[in-house]
Amino acid sequence: MWNKIVILLEMIKFKHTVFALPFALIGAFLAGRGAPDGIVFFWVILAMVGARTSAMGFNRIVDRRFDAANPRTATRALPAGEVTLVESWIMVLLATALFFFACFMLNPTALLIAPVALTLTLGYSLTKRFTWLCHVVLGVALAFSPLGGWVAVAATLEGYPWVLSMGVLFWVAGFDCIYACMDADFDREAGLYSMPAIFGRRTGFRVAVAFHGMAFFLFTLTGILTGLNYWYYLGIGVTGLALFYQHIIVNPKDLSRIRQSFFSMNGLIALTLFLATWLALATAP
Repeated sequence: MWNKIVILLEMIKFKHTVFALPFALIGAFLAGRGAPDGIVFFWVILAMVGARTSAMGFNRIVDRRFDAANPRTATRALPAGEVTLVESWIMVLLATALFFFACFMLNPTALLIAPVALTLTLGYSLTKRFTWLCHVVLGVALAFSPLGGWVAVAATLEGYPWVLSMGVLFWVAGFDCIYACMDADFDREAGLYSMPAIFGRRTGFRVAVAFHGMAFFLFTLTGILTGLNYWYYLGIGVTGLALFYQHIIVNPKDLSRIRQSFFSMNGLIALTLFLATWLALATAP
């Protein structure tokens, strides 16, 4: 049983929760102008874990035939037969139940927006079948992370800094454009849609640069609008360097370091912005 759980967690890349969770915590910390109550903190984490596990599990289920045909993904647990379809669905249903229960424990507003957030997150997995704007849809889905954190503490949308969610949208859409370059040829042959598959890798990279430039601007604007101090802008500086670095270590003709670009740099960005926000609020007069 333990081995099966480990395989399931690896199948959904559980460790990559680091991409979305820090932004949920940023929203929560901004709403309370500091660390939230321990109970709220606990339920926010469980809600994020439940939502992401549900979404990634659903993605692996609906894409299992494409994953089996793609040499890069054929060794994933589901197409490789390491877990069954029934086991995968059980994980998705349990994670979904955890997400809704955590939102219920937070407040009525959190529970009210939960179906919208989860529908977008699950629906992303189907968008590559009909639109090259799938990267933007993923960005919209993850943009609910800071919004959810804010609502968990404030129990209202009033006062929420929407530029933060817009920053997350463009940041996610940008790095997903880059990551999609790995499967551009397969996606094109399989009739799947992505910017690199439809318009070419070079265009995909150019769009990613534009998206990340917009994300950097919006993250900076978030600090201005929420009155954060120099700690936050130190984090913005690190974020800018990380965004720049991931665009110079990969290019349309050389994708050999794309995993370093995707996982290391984007994990660093999320954690840096959270820590910078925490320090800025903790040192505010």
